[in-house]
Amino acid sequence: MTRVLMPLAVLEGESVAYGLMDLLGTMDVTVLGCHVLPEQTPADQAREQYEERAVSGLEDTAEEFRKAGGAADYRLVFTHDRQQSVERVADEVDARAYAINGATGDVERLLVPLSGDVAVDRILEFVTELVGDRDIAITLFLASESDDADDLLQRSAQRLRDDGIDVTTERVVSDRPFETLIEAVPNHDAVVVGEAAPSLSQFLLGDESERLAAASVGPVLVVRRETAGDGAEE
Repeated sequence: MTRVLMPLAVLEGESVAYGLMDLLGTMDVTVLGCHVLPEQTPADQAREQYEERAVSGLEDTAEEFRKAGGAADYRLVFTHDRQQSVERVADEVDARAYAINGATGDVERLLVPLSGDVAVDRILEFVTELVGDRDIAITLFLASESDDADDLLQRSAQRLRDDGIDVTTERVVSDRPFETLIEAVPNHDAVVVGEAAPSLSQFLLGDESERLAAASVGPVLVVRRETAGDGAEE
């Protein structure tokens, strides 16, 4: 199955919402306990002090993911650079997507934005596997002034419908796509977005991901761009 990387501040007591665990039941999950250290603190020192407690929390979380349906494992890193560590582990476990934690109950509707700088086919493949045969409705959303926007939306929607998924489409003519996306988020339980070029930090670790998660009060799944491991050219 497709693997999702779930970064988690386990030593700060962060836990994964039931709704997100249930949503990811069709996926394999790697829970990444990622503890960011002050610049002057050696990683070995932190590991010696906190590893046992962190591993206990990660084992419990991985077991909860297993009960939800997929295979699950965990990794633990003590790092001075969170983004670099998340990228490295994602490559090591061949994760197709990242999960940004957020509170949610049962997920009944997903918002799936499409844009020109995202591999749309890759997002649709991920959504199809994520939803499976569950009764989860999809809103395909596109904020664009392009003449081709409606065609992209309809072709994408038909592809999901062919897989038995309930799909609606929403197009907004706007030159401020992120702001219009924020306005659409509250009517949905979770969001699936593609990783925007040139840096995953725009959605995973930067201000936009935090604003998106805060606006939805729910989880955000970030589908990664193709890598060399997928047979794509770097």
